[in-house]
Amino acid sequence: MKRLFLPLILFLIVILEGVSLELLPTRLVTGELLIIPHWPLVFLVCISIFYDKENTYTSVFYAIIFGMLIDVVYTGILGVYMFTYALVIYIVRGLKKLLHANFYVTLLLGFLGIAMADFIIYIIFSVIDLADMTLVHYLVYRLLPSILANLLFLLVLYPLVRKPLIKWGDEQLHS
Repeated sequence: MKRLFLPLILFLIVILEGVSLELLPTRLVTGELLIIPHWPLVFLVCISIFYDKENTYTSVFYAIIFGMLIDVVYTGILGVYMFTYALVIYIVRGLKKLLHANFYVTLLLGFLGIAMADFIIYIIFSVIDLADMTLVHYLVYRLLPSILANLLFLLVLYPLVRKPLIKWGDEQLHS
């Protein structure tokens, strides 16, 4: 039963991500700022840091599955989020081996993960001619607000998931 917790939480986060912009003030959403929620990615970073062990790739597996789900539900192009989330989580997983898992490392890896994912998605959409904004406009009006909003979500999520993920990660070793 406990093996279903992570996919259920991720599924719930994907659903909540779709309505997250409705919760913001309309003045903020209708302005020039473009906030892209990457809530599943933020939770996947937490899974990678606190749940995965040296020889497990649970976070990468879920990044592929839920990246594809996001592609199917929210975008018209299959594989963009799947590829991006899997690549970013794989990189975060590698960086985690160099650093000690604590609050600051989680913020740093969350920042890097969000920035890399959003930039890769922008590059892919620019190459296939779906994004028509200049790089400077993208950096100022989309990347920075998206990073700040997702880091705010990470600050809320961190104290809620750190201990359960560590506990579930340790339990997977003993089962």
